[in-house]
Amino acid sequence: MAAKAPLRLALLGGFVLSDDGLGLWLPASAQRLVSLLELRGRPVTRLYVAGTLWPEYSSERSLADLRTTLWRVNQSGQTVIRTTHACLALGDHIDVDVRRLVAFTRRLNEQAVRVEEVDLDSIGVSELGAELLPDRYEEWLVDEREGLRQVRLHALEALATLLSKAGRHSDAIQAALAAVRLEPLRETAHRVLIEAHLAEGNWSEASRQFHRCQRLFREELGVEPTVSLQQLLQGGQPPAQVPVRSERALARQ
Repeated sequence: MAAKAPLRLALLGGFVLSDDGLGLWLPASAQRLVSLLELRGRPVTRLYVAGTLWPEYSSERSLADLRTTLWRVNQSGQTVIRTTHACLALGDHIDVDVRRLVAFTRRLNEQAVRVEEVDLDSIGVSELGAELLPDRYEEWLVDEREGLRQVRLHALEALATLLSKAGRHSDAIQAALAAVRLEPLRETAHRVLIEAHLAEGNWSEASRQFHRCQRLFREELGVEPTVSLQQLLQGGQPPAQVPVRSERALARQ
């Protein structure tokens, strides 16, 4: 018999828990609990979880709400949360998009990593560009969201560079564009996009992107792009073209 596919949890772009492709419905409180346990990445005490998810209530009331929420999670028929008397943690058997994203980014950022050593298609640009739980507004999510945004930015930039080295210029440009959309005032994102255009041999597109970056920095920050970015474009400038002489001028010779 084939091994059973693991449960899958998506937090990028919105909460989705699925079993072999079929979505498992959880109420909002249960989704918040599962999300918190995954993002903490380690077992946490029941008191901490209750105080984080229901900070406006007393300890007794918040712990009671936690017990109710755990019961609701268990109604899915799957072992989603590991429990002890004092602590809670998300099951290790669950495949989570955030875990895969973090592992992928670490691999991309390893020193001297070679193109052939990385599965460039294991994480899609759409996942890298998706925000963490965009429809949630809890206070505890603010730092988690910002931390993951930085991870996504580094992943997109590193992915664009490796895709260019692999000759996949169109994919490299899409990854770099996603980084620019994610943080328009990040110079390194503009740099990898310019480099991707230059790698493809499109100096005019590289020049156009540099001037977009320059205009944006002037309007929003009141500064110029760094000298190194300007030199990057100058270094990739095509040689001056030799004027084409007309047939009439050649006939006069």
